[in-house]
Amino acid sequence: MPKAKIKKEVCKGCGLCVVNCPKKILKLTEREINAMGYNYCQVSDPEACIGCAMCAAICPDCAIDVD
Repeated sequence: MPKAKIKKEVCKGCGLCVVNCPKKILKLTEREINAMGYNYCQVSDPEACIGCAMCAAICPDCAIDVD
């Protein structure tokens, strides 16, 4: 179960979370876009998420929740 949950319809694809993830498990979609037309962030390896919340802290749009 992933600890980081991305609100894909809120994400604007800035990539700050991708760069700041210590486990490097976040990536922007390549072919999928959200309703706003952005490639959004997704967790590529949910089991590797350590729940550090660095992604949520850096997200300017509050598009990430961490359990």
